[in-house]
Amino acid sequence: MQYLRSFLPWIAVSILIGSVDVRLALGAGLAVAVALIGYQRVGGRAWDAQVVEISAALFFAVATTVACAAPDSAFVEDYASAGSSLWLALTAWGSLAIGRPFTLGIARTTVPAEHWNSPLFLSVNKAITAVWAAAFTVTGVGSALLHHYQPDNSTARTALTIAGIALPILFTVRYPDIARARFVAAQQTAATTQDSTK
Repeated sequence: MQYLRSFLPWIAVSILIGSVDVRLALGAGLAVAVALIGYQRVGGRAWDAQVVEISAALFFAVATTVACAAPDSAFVEDYASAGSSLWLALTAWGSLAIGRPFTLGIARTTVPAEHWNSPLFLSVNKAITAVWAAAFTVTGVGSALLHHYQPDNSTARTALTIAGIALPILFTVRYPDIARARFVAAQQTAATTQDSTK
């Protein structure tokens, strides 16, 4: 649920875009992002656990400004959804490139501190962040292509957006247990091999 909460600004805009003025939809995303950051900071949540929320605030601040400066631009409304996904992809890929997967801060809110510097913890978060980055990329490119080639097919774009969030959440929930089980099995195999060579 922590990941779902992080995406509230994006979800709010996805729901509003197309049904209200694009400036209101983007402004609502900005308001939700800023409110969420403030609420979580008051609750003690660290900055590195709010990378998605901070990214949302930056994106929606710029997007709202552009939409207000060019209110008659169909491009902003038509491609805001794809742009937001590609912005998230850039955020995720960028966090991997600098060696600080954006999921680290979120994972630290539920994982005991003694595991934070373990190679397994970092490896799991790199894999989870890569899955999110790939999902954002596919969602952004897919949404732009769908809008370009099938502009009236909002159902397909909505389904793509839902899949682009639901599948990475499912992976995020399941993968740490799978990775731990593999790690334990590898350690047991190594220990058995070492014992048999003595």
